[in-house]
Amino acid sequence: MAASAPRPEPTGARLLVVDDEPAMVRTLRTNLRGHGFQVETAETASEAKASYDRRPPDLVVLDINLPDGDGFEIVRHIRERSGTPIIVLSARGGERDKVSALDLGADDYMTKPFGIDELLARIRVALRHLARPATGAERRIRTGELVVDLERREVTVAGRQVHLTPTEYDLLKVFLTNPNKVLTDRMLLQQVWGPDYGDESHYLHVYVARLRRKIETDPQAPKHLLTEPGVGYRLRSEDL
Repeated sequence: MAASAPRPEPTGARLLVVDDEPAMVRTLRTNLRGHGFQVETAETASEAKASYDRRPPDLVVLDINLPDGDGFEIVRHIRERSGTPIIVLSARGGERDKVSALDLGADDYMTKPFGIDELLARIRVALRHLARPATGAERRIRTGELVVDLERREVTVAGRQVHLTPTEYDLLKVFLTNPNKVLTDRMLLQQVWGPDYGDESHYLHVYVARLRRKIETDPQAPKHLLTEPGVGYRLRSEDL
């Protein structure tokens, strides 16, 4: 009987999985490879940073608890270098940990135990932020000193280029394409993170705060991104 042909190597997006539990690493690697992703793994913070620096992946799945540090320092390490999407996957489910991770630059936070289908859905959402093309005929949107080039995905404030992560950019784009409209937390969450989101308001509050730090002259007294108490947010614009 002829030997079966070797199974082809996955050719999808490259993922870096960081977790110190060997069984969890095996489970994630098997399932993610089975869905076409290329998977690199690391079990310590030092291994994760070395792997990232050697060959940056398209997305990172990251545990917070690691034997030689914590995932927060890896989030910082990555955000100092790029906007690579980061999904935290941790047994630590407290809101303080979630907000800390998001505030440092993580794109999503899942609590163990988890369902692989949900993880796959969240990976697809995060990867779409990287690939989402510009839509509509207007290539450049301006409000005051804030200018967004939709074709190049470039953001400038008073002529100074502002570097946004893919999720920050998509959130800003939703505001810019709905000027002077009140957008509820649920509307924003579902448009940026996907239809399965709606109750994760802490995601939104952290990301709005991050955007304000980057595009507002005074983040404590914002002129663009205004809070509508008890409802959501509104982008104030006289130009749009």
